[in-house]
Amino acid sequence: MDIQRFLDTQQLPLAYADTAQKWFEPLCERIKTHQKSAGQPFVVGINGSQGSGKSTLTAFISAYLENEYDLKVVALSIDDFYFDKSHRNSLATKFHPLLATRGVPGTHDIRLAMATIKGLKNKGDVAIPRFNKATDNPFPKEHWPRCAAPVDVIILEGWCVGVQPQAVNSVREPINLLEENHDSLGIWRNFVNTELAGAYQELFAQIDYQVMLKAPSFDCVFHWRLEQEDKLRSSTHADSSGIMSETQIATFIQHYQRLTEHALATLPATCDTVFSLNEDRVITSQDVTQ
Repeated sequence: MDIQRFLDTQQLPLAYADTAQKWFEPLCERIKTHQKSAGQPFVVGINGSQGSGKSTLTAFISAYLENEYDLKVVALSIDDFYFDKSHRNSLATKFHPLLATRGVPGTHDIRLAMATIKGLKNKGDVAIPRFNKATDNPFPKEHWPRCAAPVDVIILEGWCVGVQPQAVNSVREPINLLEENHDSLGIWRNFVNTELAGAYQELFAQIDYQVMLKAPSFDCVFHWRLEQEDKLRSSTHADSSGIMSETQIATFIQHYQRLTEHALATLPATCDTVFSLNEDRVITSQDVTQ
């Protein structure tokens, strides 16, 4: 694999090459071994809080498996399955105003996600959904990339990928100002938890190998998400109405806090590989079960 080309394409520092060689190349080899023995399209799930490096890891796995083994890899982000603003506004009117904001379970088109994975496992031509965060709406369907299926490896990455629902008694009390001031009765958080317990678990059941980029705490998410938004702002040359300010980000991430903290506490026990990160997103250790 031409690591320098990958670094240039992803605009990464040279130090990432050492990280990739030490941690990610062995991960790719494990995925390749499992994929070969599976004898069918192999689904890899990647979980991590916002800004933890999921997209970059996904890109590296894809590039490595394609270059080293000539495997056909398709990367999906759960973010690309967000409902459009119109649909989320309908949810907000019917169930709770907080559902107008994309992010939590209940704001994704899980039926489309399931259909996309099914399509990638069978022979045919498959459109890969793409969501435009700058406009807070999906890209037009005619702009979605297309792929000839079946493929060898499907990667599904996202902040809530693989997460189980919370116990009912854990949802009762608000954990931040957003929940306290805007969901005092718990309608929104119970809706989210119920959605997570339903079709999302069917989607996550498609995963054959689960990876986690584990943040040290939720406190890091604000700074990591701020960096993401700055990159999005600098790369957007058209409509940027969906890009958030620092104050908006501070409020926005509170939508994610409950399930992010729940994932940090519970998901590592069910993962095949967990990379523990420090506040600078440097991997400090790993836990591999297979």
